[in-house]
Amino acid sequence: MSDETGTGTDTTGTDTTGTDTTGTDKTDTATGGPRPEEIRFFGTAWVDHSGGYALRRAAVGVGALIAAAAGCLVLRLAYQGLAIADVGSFVNVLVVVMFAVCSAFAFTRTWSGFTQRPDPERQASLRGFMTIGFVGVLVAHALRCLTEAPGEKLRRQEYETARDQYQRRTARRAGNPARKPRNNKKR
Repeated sequence: MSDETGTGTDTTGTDTTGTDTTGTDKTDTATGGPRPEEIRFFGTAWVDHSGGYALRRAAVGVGALIAAAAGCLVLRLAYQGLAIADVGSFVNVLVVVMFAVCSAFAFTRTWSGFTQRPDPERQASLRGFMTIGFVGVLVAHALRCLTEAPGEKLRRQEYETARDQYQRRTARRAGNPARKPRNNKKR
């Protein structure tokens, strides 16, 4: 990866990962068609829901909830530390509001990222908010796992579009053009 956003594009916007702009690999070496993009923890099992897909979805959802609960416990301990240090009610309220707002913001950004590709530059600039609001990110992943793998709808739509485009391209150029009979009409 050549940039800090992890998108696989260099500074000129040229793709360096061998994928097109939708994230799906250009061609499958076995069939010649597009390959589906892998989703973390699911690989390409989301395409046909094979390979323990339901179990993986449940495990990711439960794992995200456990991580969110552990994160809330750590935040509670940090808040108790502030209370013990007697920093004042303004600081206590400020910390609670900061984590609540960042978690809500991170939840909405993560949830919308499941249905549309986020802008890499904006995503990089919001990395701090997303880190502070990690509980919101984890809750969004846990809730999304109730219906599908996180990001599956977006990946499926892109994959089906790429497959349709590939089918149309290959249907137009069937056969060897050198073997086509030519009409040599005499004038």
